[in-house]
Amino acid sequence: MTGKKVWLITGAGRGLGVDIAKAVLAAGHSVVATGRDAAKVAAAVGVHDNLLTTKLDVTRRPDAKATVEAAVAKFGRLDVLVNNAGNFFAGFFEELSPEQVRNQIETLLFGPMNVTRAVLPVMRKQRSGLLLTISSTAGIVGQTFCTAYAAAKFGRAWMGSKVATPPSSPTPS
Repeated sequence: MTGKKVWLITGAGRGLGVDIAKAVLAAGHSVVATGRDAAKVAAAVGVHDNLLTTKLDVTRRPDAKATVEAAVAKFGRLDVLVNNAGNFFAGFFEELSPEQVRNQIETLLFGPMNVTRAVLPVMRKQRSGLLLTISSTAGIVGQTFCTAYAAAKFGRAWMGSKVATPPSSPTPS
């Protein structure tokens, strides 16, 4: 990857998302750092000329669309999407409520789908872009105590492999 790029990072309010955002900024790129609480994201990542922080609940398609629009309005393009946002509900399958399972799958599977759907038209128009999805070996091997997490991560890895058509390919008419 050469030249200055614009990165959109979900789940940038803590953990790996903060680390990725800071590393990308330090490398001289621009960052759209997102989270459910934009003020928390801004406090975690810090102040930088090449930084835009936005509220993004990945489970809400309108949030994803608004974030992509804000990114393009500020930086003129979008080169890299890092689907990092996540959550974790642990417990034996029968102990997890249907709401916990739905929340896990909404955040870890449908959330990245929402953001990817919002980003791909921009990348296809640019005829370039990179999608990075943070997953887990739990999606491959799973474990008894994290069934909902493993199911969502498996779906996330599968989705990533199926959306592999390069953004340089034109959108079918």
